[in-house]
Amino acid sequence: MRAPLTPLDDALAELLAQAVPVLGVETVDSFDADGRVLRQDATSPLQVPPADNSAMDGYAVRVADLAAAADAELPVVQRIPAGSAAQPLAAGTAARIFTGAPVPAGADAIVMQEDCEPLADGQRVRIKALPTPGQWIRCAGEDIALGAQVLSAGTRLGPASLGLAASIGLARLSVSRRPRVALFSTGDELVMPGDVAPERMPPGAIYNSNRFFLRAMLRRLGCEVTDLGIVPDRREATLDALRSAAASHDLILTSGGVSVGEEDHIKPAVEALGELRLWQIAIKPGKPFAYGRIHHAGGAAHFMGLPGNPVSSFVTFSLLVRPFLLALQGASDLAPRAMAATAAFDWPRADRRREFLRVRWTAEGMLERFGNQSSGVLTSAAWGDGVVDNPAGQTIARGDTVRFISFADLLS
Repeated sequence: MRAPLTPLDDALAELLAQAVPVLGVETVDSFDADGRVLRQDATSPLQVPPADNSAMDGYAVRVADLAAAADAELPVVQRIPAGSAAQPLAAGTAARIFTGAPVPAGADAIVMQEDCEPLADGQRVRIKALPTPGQWIRCAGEDIALGAQVLSAGTRLGPASLGLAASIGLARLSVSRRPRVALFSTGDELVMPGDVAPERMPPGAIYNSNRFFLRAMLRRLGCEVTDLGIVPDRREATLDALRSAAASHDLILTSGGVSVGEEDHIKPAVEALGELRLWQIAIKPGKPFAYGRIHHAGGAAHFMGLPGNPVSSFVTFSLLVRPFLLALQGASDLAPRAMAATAAFDWPRADRRREFLRVRWTAEGMLERFGNQSSGVLTSAAWGDGVVDNPAGQTIARGDTVRFISFADLLS
C-alpha cells in the first residue's frame, strides 16, 4: 500500500524544524553585506536628519514677515549651502538656501526658488507665493529617532537596508556565515554543455540543465557553493561523494536519483551514512523529495535530494530548499509573497495535488498560462513571470481570482 502524499506545508514545517541557525556569526564591511542575514539589532546612535534642513533649493523665511500679501520683497542676508552652518535669521530678512542645508534658527518655512524672483543681483528677493509654517522643511529626527531600532536581527539585507545602516554610521555589520553547500547531479545520461557538441550527443544523453540553475539559485541565496559535478550511477561513487562532502558542508544538495530504481543509489547511500526521509510531496510538479542527515566525525550535514525533471527540481528548490537555507541563516522572512491576480485562462482539470502553474502577465494585467505544464519543460520557467499556486481539487475559469507568486521573489 502506498504511503499517503505529504502536504507541502507539513513537509516545510518539518524541514524548518531541522533548520536550527547554527551558522557562525561574522562581521563584514557594510559594502559587502548585500544579501546577508543580520544577526544583531541595529540601533541608531543619532537622529536622522540631525537637524532641520531644507527639502528644496529656495529661500528660508519667517512666515509672519509675509502674512500680509504675496510679492513681498526681503533682503537676502546669508547664503546657506548643504554642509555649512547657518546663522539665525533676523525678522524681515531671507536666506538663500539649498537642498539639504540646515534651516537657520528663526526661519519657519522654505519658499522654492520657482516661486521667488531674485532682485538687485541677488541682494534682495521677491516672494511670489505665501508659504505655510513648516513648508519644505525636513524636521530633525523625522526619518530616524535617537535610539530607534532601525534593523532587526533576522533581516536579509538589501540595498535600502544597507543605506539605512550607513545613515546611522554603521560601517560594519554582524551577519550569519554563508551556508556551505555541496551540489552534485547523478545520472550516466548527463553530459555538460561544451563537453559534447549537440550533433555528437550519444543516444539517451541529455545536457545537465539542473546544475546551472541550482548553482545560480544557491549563489543568489548567499551560499558558498562547491560544485561536485556529475557523480556516476554507481553505489561506491555515490558513497564517496556524500562522505567527502559531509565533512565540510552544511548542506548537500543533489538532483536526480532519489527514486527506488536499481540505478538510483542516493537513497541507500544516504541511509548507509546517516538517515533519510523520502517524501512524496502532494505538489505538481515536484512530487519526489528527500531530506536526511549524513553523519561525520564533527556532527552531521543536512542532505536534500531533488527530483531530476528540471521544472520539478526548480519548483521544489523554490518551495522547500530556499526557505530552509534562509532559516539556517537565521532569516525572519521565509515565505515568498503572494498576491491576488486574475486568470486569463481556463484550467478545467483539477488535480488531487496542489499545482504550481507557470504563468506570465498579459498587457491587460491578467495572467496567461504556458501551454505545456509538463515537469520536463524548462521553457515554461524561462517564459514565465511566476506561478499560480492552485489548491488541490480546484479548477480555474477565465476571470477567476488566483494566488500568484512571482519568480522575482522565489529567486531572490
